[in-house]
Amino acid sequence: MADSSSVGDRPEAPSAGSTVPRHDQTFPVLTAAEIERIRRFGELRRYADGAHLFETGQPGPGMFVVLSGHVAITQHDGLGHVTPVAEQGPGQFLAEIGQLSGRVALVDGIAEGEVECLLIRPDRLRGLLVAEADLGERIMRALILRRVNLIQGGSGGPVLIGSANAYDAVRLMSFLTRNGWPHHLLDPATDHDAAELVARYSPAPHDLPLVVTPDGTVLRNPSEGELARAMRMNGHVDRSKLYDVAIVGSGPAGLATAVYAASEGLSVAVCDQRAFGGQAGASARIENYLGFPTGISGMALTARAYNQAQKFGADILIPTEVKALACGCDDGPFKLTLDDGGELRARAIVVASGARYRRPEIERLAEFEGRGVYYWASPIEARLCKQQDVILVGGGNSAGQAAVFLSGHAARVHMVVRAGGLAASMSRYLIERIESTPNIEPVFDTEVVALDGSADTGLTHATLRNRRSGEDCTIAVSNLFLFVGADPATGWLDGCGVTLDRAGFVITGAPSADEGQRPAQALETSVPGVFAVGDVRSGSVKRVGGAIGEGAQVVAALHSYLAG
Repeated sequence: MADSSSVGDRPEAPSAGSTVPRHDQTFPVLTAAEIERIRRFGELRRYADGAHLFETGQPGPGMFVVLSGHVAITQHDGLGHVTPVAEQGPGQFLAEIGQLSGRVALVDGIAEGEVECLLIRPDRLRGLLVAEADLGERIMRALILRRVNLIQGGSGGPVLIGSANAYDAVRLMSFLTRNGWPHHLLDPATDHDAAELVARYSPAPHDLPLVVTPDGTVLRNPSEGELARAMRMNGHVDRSKLYDVAIVGSGPAGLATAVYAASEGLSVAVCDQRAFGGQAGASARIENYLGFPTGISGMALTARAYNQAQKFGADILIPTEVKALACGCDDGPFKLTLDDGGELRARAIVVASGARYRRPEIERLAEFEGRGVYYWASPIEARLCKQQDVILVGGGNSAGQAAVFLSGHAARVHMVVRAGGLAASMSRYLIERIESTPNIEPVFDTEVVALDGSADTGLTHATLRNRRSGEDCTIAVSNLFLFVGADPATGWLDGCGVTLDRAGFVITGAPSADEGQRPAQALETSVPGVFAVGDVRSGSVKRVGGAIGEGAQVVAALHSYLAG
């Protein structure tokens, strides 16, 4: 099914990405003096005509600085489609943000004629960014913009074959989007190649969507873990290494800990079971975070922190679930058991696993999760409810942000709140915005008690009950968004000795029951060397700013513990 474009016969590539927004920042040209400053970080390499400098799906060797010759950058997918990205020559560098940590390449780099270049490996690249501040800033900006352009370009990466409105397609697209991974979807009802692939594999309805990886492997409705393994999405973490600190969770608190700890010279490993950003990463807009007067999306804010952590050398393993914590091990003070059966050792642990979305007592709720019931509101979900009525349940800031965001897509947002108003649980600026948005309709003293629909149609109706009168009413609706708080993600701490409160949140700073043991520090748990920050910690503020502050604060405690 390859189209007429191939490596040997491809359309002419744009000149160094001439159609790319912010072109000069995305594809800067280094001066001779700047290349001389870079030389000490690299090693000289030569490539013959047609040779690959890097290949899609293979670990990227680092950043290349072209000294002579030209390199064609192309994207290809598993259907055989090849898309030109850029042609780069002397003075230009070849890399994107994934090369900071040696992740797999998302594009192909092919020598056109003889090519001589400098190869700067990931560890040396991170050293360059720190040592050469002004030059490092230009390079870092280009690396980030290139990944953004790859995502927005809609080509390369895995190809999903199925309906854009199907539950499992939405699930996988959301997973890839949250991880900043390029992908695109083809509907077999309208696309010839997609229809041909469906005819070849004859999938049953539950096999859709098919996912075609860049190497041509076809997956049938994979789990997120299966897709991640097939795409080699997991970053590199040295399993044989004893890290100074292992951080479980990569929300704002975990990422802040990683940035400050790694920048201060500690060896850092970070694990997260789904994506960076946590619940904050799914926020449509954060307007009360210091320094962003016009607001910033949770994805944009946490993506910056994720890139910053990589810049300072934190090893990040996503998606990987931590199953258990063992303390007092012979080969290291702490050991994390991972979902792939492997282990990770560290001298200290930071619990930043946050909280999981709370599931209220609603009849048939589990049946429609992902098939009309959602716990976040991203552009993917917003597209599903275009010009439709939706129900949003919740009265906190997250609910308010989601209601305002969805109001720009849905015909009407029925905002269902158990309480009699919003003032006790929501910031005033959000209340004013909701009051001034004509298609947001707050419904107070009310709760959703039942859902209706079928496996074929998904959610079709929701029953609401007035808590004062007890009267029920049923609304025809296909999308229900739940923002009713969260429960702590602490199951993996069972049996390790870390004390939890009655709600399951981690207690920190409590006096030790053991005589002679030093008092616990403010963010330290009942197990010395195990700390907790962010939403998972009992008594935390449950705000993005608070989580980031705790992530920075805990690093001082880590230094004190590790030096003791």
